[in-house]
Amino acid sequence: MAVNGLDFDIYKGEIFGFIGPDGEGKTSLFRILTTLMLPETGKATVAGMDVVTQYRQLRLILGYMPQKFSLYSDLSVRENLDFFAKIFKVNTRDNLYLVEQIYGQLRPFEGRRAADLSGGMKQKLALSCALIHKPEILILDEPTTGVDAVSRQEFWEMLLSLKKEGITILVATPYMDEARLCDRIALMQHGKIMATGTPGQIVAGFPKKLYRLKSADIPLTLHQLRQLDGVHRAEIFGAYIHFSTPAATDKQAKMETRLQSANIQYELLEQVAPGIEDCFIELMQQSAPL
Repeated sequence: MAVNGLDFDIYKGEIFGFIGPDGEGKTSLFRILTTLMLPETGKATVAGMDVVTQYRQLRLILGYMPQKFSLYSDLSVRENLDFFAKIFKVNTRDNLYLVEQIYGQLRPFEGRRAADLSGGMKQKLALSCALIHKPEILILDEPTTGVDAVSRQEFWEMLLSLKKEGITILVATPYMDEARLCDRIALMQHGKIMATGTPGQIVAGFPKKLYRLKSADIPLTLHQLRQLDGVHRAEIFGAYIHFSTPAATDKQAKMETRLQSANIQYELLEQVAPGIEDCFIELMQQSAPL
C-alpha cells in the first residue's frame, strides 16, 4: 500500500514539505493531488475542487514538477517553454515575469537542447515550465535530488520568492535539512504521516535528552553505547554519534561518569538540541512493529 489513511490540511500561501526517504508514498500522494492517479478510497480536494470529479478545472491552476525530468529532451530550452505556454494558451513573453529570476539564468542557453543541460539547469527549466501559466498551487516532487549544494540553495531561494507571490507550494524531499525551510512539514513513513507541524513544533516534541559524542573508534563506541543501560538510541551522524536517554536522566557530568565506568573512550561529549532527522528516527522507532 503506497498511501495509507493520510489526513492533512494545507494552508493557502504556505510552503508545506512532505519529508521522508524514497518509497514512503510521497510520489503516489502527489500523483493523486495532481489528478494523475485515482485514489482507491478516500477523498482529496485541492483549492476546494475534488481531484476525481473536477480534474479538468484543477489542472488549470496547478503547476507540477515530477521527480523524473519529463520535458522534451530533443527540444531547446525556449522551445520547451513555448510548448507549455501554448498548452495553457498563454503568451510566453507576457508570462515570463513570474519566472524571470529563474529563466534569467537559462537565457544564455535558450537554443541548447534540454538533454544537454546540467542537472541544476534542467531543474530550473522544469520549474519555469511548471510556472509559465501562473498557477495558484505548485507541487514539486523531490526537486533538488541529485543536484549540487549550490543549485539546491538557489532553488530554495527561488521557492521563497515564489511564496511571496502568493503561490502555495507543496514539496517532497528526502533531505532533512530542507525541512527547516518549510512553513509546516509532514514526516512520512510507509505511506503514513507520523507527525505534522512547524519544524519548531516537531523539534519541541522530541521526548528524550540528546547527546553528541565524538570518538576515535566510532564503530566500537557505537556498539558499546547500544549495550549501555539507559541509552535509548545511538546512531552515527556524520563524524559524531548521537545518542538519546530518558528525559529525566541525570546531568551531563553523571553521564560522563557512566561512560568512563563502562570504559567507553571518547574525545567530546555534549548535550545538543535535536534536529529534524533526530525526530524522524525517534518517530520511526516509536511506530516500528514490536
